[in-house]
Amino acid sequence: MSIKGKAYIAGIYEHPTRKATDKSLAQLHAEVAKGALDDAGLTVDDVDAYFCAGDAPGLGPLSMADYMGLRNLRHVDSTDVGGSSYVLHVGHAAEAIAAGKCKVALITLAGRPRSEGMATGTAPRNYGSGAPDVQFEFPYGPTVVNMYAMCAMRHMHEYGTTSEQLAWIKVAASHHAQHNPHAMLRNVVTVEDVVNSPMIADPLHRLDCCVISDGGGAIVVVAPEIMNSLKRPKIKILGAGEAPKHQMGGEIDLTYSGARWSGPIAFAEAGVKPSDIKYASIYDSFTITVLMQLEDLGFCEKGQGGKFVADGNLISGTGKLPFNTDGGGLCNNHPANRGGLTKVLEAVRQARGEAHPAVQVKNCDLVLAHGTGGSLGSRHGSATLILERE
Repeated sequence: MSIKGKAYIAGIYEHPTRKATDKSLAQLHAEVAKGALDDAGLTVDDVDAYFCAGDAPGLGPLSMADYMGLRNLRHVDSTDVGGSSYVLHVGHAAEAIAAGKCKVALITLAGRPRSEGMATGTAPRNYGSGAPDVQFEFPYGPTVVNMYAMCAMRHMHEYGTTSEQLAWIKVAASHHAQHNPHAMLRNVVTVEDVVNSPMIADPLHRLDCCVISDGGGAIVVVAPEIMNSLKRPKIKILGAGEAPKHQMGGEIDLTYSGARWSGPIAFAEAGVKPSDIKYASIYDSFTITVLMQLEDLGFCEKGQGGKFVADGNLISGTGKLPFNTDGGGLCNNHPANRGGLTKVLEAVRQARGEAHPAVQVKNCDLVLAHGTGGSLGSRHGSATLILERE
């Protein structure tokens, strides 16, 4: 069964806070849920499906359904694939709607890593002593940033990618963030600013890394008959793809991501190709994340990502493929260190024509959102979503 045209995104909301010292995690989830439902013109009584991931407190959907008063649920999903969870959840919600399991699905994300003093990806990464990989990898000190740095270094070795080319991704994000009053970093930066910022893990500099923020967001996915009853722009789900990438017993190439598989699945279901996309929300935990995903999604050939992103090609109004026009994780926010949901939010804004006028893409009727969760250097999940304004 295809989900093409079987569901719509009716409501979205992004929490304006970037530091929530006065709010609990559950409260953030509830506030973004209300915001998205208000945007759609629906209430908690309309919700019959709820989706969340590992950022939700307690027993996930069970705890949050109780806290938020979701009394009419008949479908729940707590699939957790890191930062790609919420892109994947949109596809799963569309599947559930197409199967007749629900009609109004609510997806929430929230977190408080900034208030809790989390470091910039330099703490040892341990997914729990029960994970089968930990005993083999933990002695070598894997962290978030050094695992991504490995990918960047290998990409440079294989294809001649440069730090200056990676820097253009941050430059593009900063050009967009200057128009977002909620963005954490609103100053426009240059290539020189990026490559001269302190080295965090060679070859990634401080400005190659995303921000750490509190906050969150929510999405409401609905059946066609519900969408037809609402006075909101109709943003149709055309295609979705998901795929994991892991170590494969040591036979691994660090220069590609799971987008190599999730992208073609989504494009095939949607019946479109990369050159048709008017705007792309691309997961940007680090600059190298963006470059590799653009290649793997088919926007350019493998190894040509450096040339593709250079010279402002990702800047709205200037480049061929506008990306992350809210400033993305590199400049705007990265709530709970899981940026997939915010990628969907800005893609919907662009498709609705509701992005900031300075960055709104003209005739933006076909958009893509892509998330990566986990670590490019070891194991991760990829999820791709293609949306169309009807």
